[in-house]
Amino acid sequence: MERSVVFAGFGGQGLLFAGQVMARAAIKDGLEVFWIPSYGPEMRGGTAACTVIVSDNPIGSPVVDQFDAAVVMNLPSLRKFSPRVAPGGLLIVNTSLVTAQTSARADIDELRLQCTELAARGGDDKLVSIVALGALVARLAWVTPESVRAALAEITARKRPEIIEADLGVFAAGLEAGAVGVAGARGRG
Repeated sequence: MERSVVFAGFGGQGLLFAGQVMARAAIKDGLEVFWIPSYGPEMRGGTAACTVIVSDNPIGSPVVDQFDAAVVMNLPSLRKFSPRVAPGGLLIVNTSLVTAQTSARADIDELRLQCTELAARGGDDKLVSIVALGALVARLAWVTPESVRAALAEITARKRPEIIEADLGVFAAGLEAGAVGVAGARGRG
């Protein structure tokens, strides 16, 4: 099994953090990992993306032509990455910022989530990428929720231990939202 996901949106939405948590969780689950951040010269508000590749075998190349999943947090990212989701893959769209447009693809599982609202319900409306990570984990089960919780605690405890409860609450909200309709979802790996 080798799977790839791209987290994409504006800088400041926590996309690199979500990718880092996913990568650390995969390591905890005994998987091989590539974590590849990409961002524009702007610190906040510019483009940001992060590719994570997980595999139960050594990964031959960090180059990804088609992603098994994409998390898009804004309209430019939807336009850029939805065509690159492989048939049968998963596209998670943040409808807090992408309201009307869909990918218009019938060959993928498109999960539309109000990430800001779900993050607020979970404990912190700034943790939108963690909502999306929770939905991704629920939908695809590439890593275990337990390993994600452990990775969140490990990473957050170093820099901002006061927000670990919010991180865990927001992750739980994403897990719950992503689990809706899983039985009939395409793109499960």
